[in-house]
Amino acid sequence: MAYEREDAVRGDGSPEATADDETVESLRAQLEEERGRAQSYHGNWQRAVADFQNYKRRTEEDRQKNAMFANLAMVLNVLPIYDDLERALTNLDAKIAGLQWVEGVRQIARKFQGALDASGVQEIRAEGQDFDPNLHEAIAQDSGEHDKVIRVVQKGYVMGDRVIRPAMVIVGNGTSSENPE
Repeated sequence: MAYEREDAVRGDGSPEATADDETVESLRAQLEEERGRAQSYHGNWQRAVADFQNYKRRTEEDRQKNAMFANLAMVLNVLPIYDDLERALTNLDAKIAGLQWVEGVRQIARKFQGALDASGVQEIRAEGQDFDPNLHEAIAQDSGEHDKVIRVVQKGYVMGDRVIRPAMVIVGNGTSSENPE
């Protein structure tokens, strides 16, 4: 009996040795198949994690954009009021400029400006700048340096990197403002 086992262990071609070889080969094949499945599951898991991270990123970006658009709607409704307030303060009669209620109106204008700043709204610098059709809307030309903004008719504003209202400007046409006499 011990002799037969020795033959089986040696794998000398006896029926018992052949059955053991087939079992080992079968187990190796099963092992390779399971390794393939494990790699497939691991790859699927990695893709799922990446998809989830992309989903989270897109969701956060969408949330930020929605908040910005909600602010944008409010800002677009407030800007004309702010413009009127600034225009009124700019064109005050000198007789009433020092009155307390006028100072109160100035304080209200400063608060409006603070609220706009807090919302990420910034004024577009225009006067004296090169005309930029992405930021400025030319409504007329007048004598002055060519393609330079010589006067701002209505202020423009940006929110983040988005123009929410272009500045309405008058652009120089390259002629001198002096009349030779």
